[in-house]
Amino acid sequence: MDPRQRPRLIEITRNLRERITEARANGWLGEVDGLQVSFDAAMTKLNSLKRSPTDGRPQLVDLGMPVFTDHAPSPRQGPGGRG
Repeated sequence: MDPRQRPRLIEITRNLRERITEARANGWLGEVDGLQVSFDAAMTKLNSLKRSPTDGRPQLVDLGMPVFTDHAPSPRQGPGGRG
């Protein structure tokens, strides 16, 4: 997620919090559940932004070591495995 969207995401979480409070006050339990799912997802995104670099650079991802198998013939061998 783009770190520049952080203020918008904070506003969304504020709005969701207010709507959850209103739904609880009116006894709209199904609405509370749905809003809570959205609120939890927004908070997860917000927390992930806290861990991301703030200078706009993409985050590095460790892809691990490549694994090579012996399914392909060696470059020195011709088709059929003969050299």
